[in-house]
Amino acid sequence: MPSKNKLLPFFADMHIHIGASRTGKAIKITGSRSLTLRNILRVAKHVKGMDIIGIIDCHSPEVLQELKELKHDGYLQELEDGGLSIDGLTLIPGAEIEINDEHCKGPIHVLVYMPSLAAMENLSGWLTPRMKNIHLSSQRMYGSARELQEFVKDLGGLFIPAHIFTPFKSLYGKGVAFSLTEILDPAMIDGVELGLSSNTEMASRLEELSPFAFLTNSDAHSLEKIAREYQMLSLKEPTFKEFKMALQEKNGREIIANYGLNPYLGKYYNSVCEACLKVYLPNSENCVKCGSRKFIKGVNDRINELQGTGTTKSKRNRPPYIHQIPLEFIPGLGPKSLVKMREAIGTDMDIIHSSTEDQLKEIVKPAIAEQILSARDGNLSVQIGGGGAYGKVMVNHPSKSKK
Repeated sequence: MPSKNKLLPFFADMHIHIGASRTGKAIKITGSRSLTLRNILRVAKHVKGMDIIGIIDCHSPEVLQELKELKHDGYLQELEDGGLSIDGLTLIPGAEIEINDEHCKGPIHVLVYMPSLAAMENLSGWLTPRMKNIHLSSQRMYGSARELQEFVKDLGGLFIPAHIFTPFKSLYGKGVAFSLTEILDPAMIDGVELGLSSNTEMASRLEELSPFAFLTNSDAHSLEKIAREYQMLSLKEPTFKEFKMALQEKNGREIIANYGLNPYLGKYYNSVCEACLKVYLPNSENCVKCGSRKFIKGVNDRINELQGTGTTKSKRNRPPYIHQIPLEFIPGLGPKSLVKMREAIGTDMDIIHSSTEDQLKEIVKPAIAEQILSARDGNLSVQIGGGGAYGKVMVNHPSKSKK
């Protein structure tokens, strides 16, 4: 455990799903079956290099039972200031919950985090009669959003709206709300998750978001997607209490940097035709390709609709948002080469943040090494995504001056 007298950097990905329980039962139906609790703990720490993770399906009874057994067997320890310590990794138990009360024009997803197994068990018990299937992830709660907020706060938990701009199942998506106050009590919000198709500059156009911390998380549905987006936190130690203080920017605790995809790479940046996925031009009545009048409104157009293009002065000290390209996105970098790099250099955080050009070139072709270094600096070109299709990283040709 780090010194309690010094602030240190910690990497955190706070939105990871469980695809299946240890008995093989589906939890996140769209998640990979290899996304089990034990696999997540191993990959997050030893492959990806995370220090803190949020698993947001811990309300599921099978997951809770497995966590309690890990504690009983001595593999897991509950920290005095909240969170679960496992093999040098801190797990903060969470749940993703769908809300669609009388104030919503469509379902929205929210994330809640609890400081202890007992608090998560209380939440699970409270949700059970309010859901059709407590065993599954991201299920609809039959009740009001504010009722949920109040219960979470009574348990000492954190409440964070998830991927707030994506067209589907988000606070601002598909016209669900023009203001978060239509559905939620701002006083009981601890931060907001941006999602894969927006960044700090885009979210800062909405004045009502200025009081809240911005989180960048992977929303991982497979092991390789863990740490696709993440943040670096300044904490004294990796605990629930310290994470909460960072969200509140108290006593020097803070988010040092958000590492996220360039919004162009997100699946929902551009508005596209619902029928053929052709980019839908602003103020167009018909798709220029197929003539359809139906389109999926992209995040950029939705944000402009909500607040125009002017940025507002935040009430917070916004950390830099660094356009991070995950290693699996690097053109020409195959799975075998990625494994070799991890074996030689260390975790993905080691490769992305601290590997040298010489180290990389010992393992991969110079052109690929240059792509990785360009990705670190945010200099790779990208093709814009939309309509559920990710954007693409374009190959940067090596400088002619280099041999």
